[in-house]
Amino acid sequence: MTSTVFRFDQGLAVRRLGFGAMHLPTEPGPAHEAALTVVRRAVELGVTLIDTAYLYGGGANEELLAEALHPYPDGLLITTKVGVARSGAGGEWKLDGRPAVLRTQVEQGLRRLRLERIELLQLHRIDPETPLADQLGTLRDLRAEGKIGRIGLSEVTVAELDQARRIVDVASVQNRYNVLDREHEPVLEACERAGIAFLPWRPVAAGSSGAKAEIAAVAAEVGATPTQVLLAWLLGRSPVMLPIPGTARLDHLEENLAAEGLHLGQTHRARLDRLHEPA
Repeated sequence: MTSTVFRFDQGLAVRRLGFGAMHLPTEPGPAHEAALTVVRRAVELGVTLIDTAYLYGGGANEELLAEALHPYPDGLLITTKVGVARSGAGGEWKLDGRPAVLRTQVEQGLRRLRLERIELLQLHRIDPETPLADQLGTLRDLRAEGKIGRIGLSEVTVAELDQARRIVDVASVQNRYNVLDREHEPVLEACERAGIAFLPWRPVAAGSSGAKAEIAAVAAEVGATPTQVLLAWLLGRSPVMLPIPGTARLDHLEENLAAEGLHLGQTHRARLDRLHEPA
């Protein structure tokens, strides 16, 4: 039976099916209140991993999570990401892994999330203009200071992951991955060998009409929705897989989390395995 829990180490374990907060509206109004309700319901339903980032509204998404959930229940992991800033010539967003920027974003994230320590802090992207050793060295220093607990990466290749692991312990990787888009299969396999958590963003994809039809057919045969089938496929793909589907709707939230109880047999999994669409 597939385990529903992933253990980062002896001190931190989470339910493998998490929640991505990126799409939650943060502007004042009814949509904001609905977003608070969705996040609270996710935790009521047993979610223990919530993913956010400074990029999501320039910190507004982090503030929303704190508004909804603080004081946090025991066992809840909120992971955030740093390394993208409005430092372009015209104030546009760009990759920015300079040590001072990373340190400021972590310290501001602690304040917005109302935390003393971010248990999992991920580098949103590697900044090609800043030496990787400087970027990860800053996060390592922040970990030594007790401001972060574990360090993760996002959108990396196998070579970049190997390089990073020579500098610092890597607890997680967050790359794009779903049943139709498996460009980062080698990264997933590297994470599995090392016991590193793999958080697929964009975990659900509709694909071409042929893929849609096959996914719908499998869903009808197992008595589930296509979304549930895609999430169940991910959970069965690897024990280090931690999908973080996001939604701003309660019904979709409950649909997503119910995928944890869906078992796909070998025949159905084989049919889904064949749906990989080249980029």
